[in-house]
Amino acid sequence: MRKLLLSLFSLSMLTGVAAAAPAVKWEKEGPGVWNLTVGRPDTFNLTSALELTPRTDAMQSLGDSPLPIDTSLITTQLIDGKTYLRLPLDKGEKIFGLGLNFKTVEQRGRLMRLHVDHYGKVDNGRTHAPVPFYVSSKGYGALINAARYIDVYVGTSNRVDSKNAPQAKDRNTDRTWEAMPYSDNLEFLIPAEGVEVVFFTGDNMLDVVRRYNLYQGGGALPPRWGLGFWHRTPTRFTDRQVLDEVAEFRRRNFPLTVIGLEPGWMSKAYPCTYQWDAKRFPEPQGFLDSLTAQNIRTNVWMNAGVSPDCDVYGTVKPLSSSHTLWNGLVPDYSLPQVRDIMAGHFLKHQLNLGVSGYKMDENDGFDQWIFPDVATFPSGHTAEQMRQVYGSLMQKTTTDMYRAANRRTYGLVRSANAGTASFPYVLYNDYYNHRDFITALINSSFIGVLWTPEVRGSKTSEDWLRRMQTVCFSPLAMLNAWADGTKPWSFADVEKDVYDIAMLRMQLIPYLYTAFADYHFEGTPPVRAMNLEPAFTTETTVVENGKLDGTDNPYAMASKREMKDQFMVGRDLLVAPLFAGETERKVVLPQGKWYDFYTGEYAGEGEVITAAPGLARIPVYVRDGAIVPLFPPIAKLDGKKLPLEIRHYGEKPGSFSLYDDDGETFDYENGNYTRIKLRVEIKKGKKKGYVDVPKGARVWSFDGNYNFKFMTLAGARPASSSAAMKRK
Repeated sequence: MRKLLLSLFSLSMLTGVAAAAPAVKWEKEGPGVWNLTVGRPDTFNLTSALELTPRTDAMQSLGDSPLPIDTSLITTQLIDGKTYLRLPLDKGEKIFGLGLNFKTVEQRGRLMRLHVDHYGKVDNGRTHAPVPFYVSSKGYGALINAARYIDVYVGTSNRVDSKNAPQAKDRNTDRTWEAMPYSDNLEFLIPAEGVEVVFFTGDNMLDVVRRYNLYQGGGALPPRWGLGFWHRTPTRFTDRQVLDEVAEFRRRNFPLTVIGLEPGWMSKAYPCTYQWDAKRFPEPQGFLDSLTAQNIRTNVWMNAGVSPDCDVYGTVKPLSSSHTLWNGLVPDYSLPQVRDIMAGHFLKHQLNLGVSGYKMDENDGFDQWIFPDVATFPSGHTAEQMRQVYGSLMQKTTTDMYRAANRRTYGLVRSANAGTASFPYVLYNDYYNHRDFITALINSSFIGVLWTPEVRGSKTSEDWLRRMQTVCFSPLAMLNAWADGTKPWSFADVEKDVYDIAMLRMQLIPYLYTAFADYHFEGTPPVRAMNLEPAFTTETTVVENGKLDGTDNPYAMASKREMKDQFMVGRDLLVAPLFAGETERKVVLPQGKWYDFYTGEYAGEGEVITAAPGLARIPVYVRDGAIVPLFPPIAKLDGKKLPLEIRHYGEKPGSFSLYDDDGETFDYENGNYTRIKLRVEIKKGKKKGYVDVPKGARVWSFDGNYNFKFMTLAGARPASSSAAMKRK
């Protein structure tokens, strides 16, 4: 084995620069997980910076799978202090992941530099979550575990020594000539004298992603209230204005579980004191108590710059970067003492008063604002390394603070990287393209992060409603009115439709909460790409011949259509958004029968259908035999137990492992949760529903009224039935 591994690496010369074969080591960490260490990797990397603990028990339950690539084709070199890593690509192989991309899902044929930054409207690697993890259609994934700016070439070039090189063709005479010929390699350039690569395998791509998420500690399980409807108020609102806003939601019976405060809540922002403004919020404790009494949680804005007027400025100054952010200190969050200092300040001024979480802004980029690459940090980590993990470290600091208080939090953040799956934060940005937001939502499922296509504003009521529909099927449903004060009911002609979709979001909480529990315990993304659906075998990439244009397309480059506008939510819901200007769309259904969510009508089986539901509805389809548990329509979560409507779709029997816990604390990590089995049996064409509650188990959320609704075929009126309940 040792001879085989050492044979993977060779000594060569490149343009006069010595290319050394670095020392290598392979180690199997567990079932389906291999670690390749090349040369002398940085000890400070994407996962070590966050001190993660893998969920090894859950990883083992996935079983073992071989690494489906020829390891003899993996080569590395060390040149000029940089590590060159090359992996093989098969001709039909597809590559997904490699960051939070907004325009592309399949990454083959692309080159990029993975660099934490604000998204600049181009998929070039500079993005809010440039996670250096990819998953292959061959059934494996790889994490390039380096906190560095990594150059990636995904099948974009051909080597002279290629064992499977394409044939050179004459463009003048050969119509099969291609501007982008087939390439058989995937190459990375890491600016360090070594690198750690972690490989993950599985029976399918979804299992690979599950194992990768479990390696990070499992996905985040937010508090139950975090899955309701959020509303962020204008920047300089006072306490009275915020309370008036909440009162307006209540008068309209519009769902609201979280209110968000923007920079004006602080005494000073840009840079930040993280302390309450005495004029706008003279009694923050009373203000927060008033919201809590109405079952409203509070999320407050912050960014990384520490104001000279912050109480801990003097203490944190010697522990901060050489450069500032808006003339504020940039604390070195990689230092434990800095995390303790800042967490102590946050604890005093926010958590102890009742603040439920944060929106952590501007820790991603815009080079003219964030610290430059020439900055230095007391820890000795380079600015490049800190740029790649700064947002991740801020997530860790605040998550650990809430964990110590045994209170779950849920919030928003502008940057993340590998290792943050277990942190309860959802990415967002200031870019505002609806279609691209959905592509980002799909891409997030490959890389272990969450993304919200938040709603801010619209020029038309149609666009407003379409955006509301999609955000209500995302990890965090939010209207962000920080700039213009818009309300859910700002467009009167679609007010009822917006109300209905927000109510549906509240009804779906039992289903969504279970999906997030599966994210934590099993690693399954709560929202995921169609390509991760094992039953999705339809070929989704259609390559179209390029049309020659001397200015815009001089090489007649071909284009491809990807599956980037429909996605899965939880185990069994397929969501296919419509966008402004559309009255219908094509939907690709996976194998098996699928049914309309709203009516139960049969939609199709492993085929492409046309959806034309009208403006009021977003197309949603349900798998045959699926069970979808729903709360009644509610505008708030007040801790009361609620009845459950249990919908069953299609012709097959089915079951659903409904998750329940206290919705607030981390006690579930000690086993304080309950799985309730919902099942439907079909005998002689008749359906009967059962609810199996484990004997002696505690139930926090449901009052025992379990009502099955059998959604039938051909648009027939759904039949209802009470459940037969058994305790195991």
